[in-house]
Amino acid sequence: MNMLIFLMPIALLMGGMGLLAFLWSLTSRQYDDLKGAAWRILVEDETDCKRP
Repeated sequence: MNMLIFLMPIALLMGGMGLLAFLWSLTSRQYDDLKGAAWRILVEDETDCKRP
């Protein structure tokens, strides 16, 4: 039971840090172009190709 005195604040602190990291990623516009990143994987760039 004494261990809950330490674990609850640690869990709340880590949850708050995760929430702050998520909110920061929203404000820094990390999720704006989800389809563009998916299409860039499929498009072959000629400068990256080292075939003879």
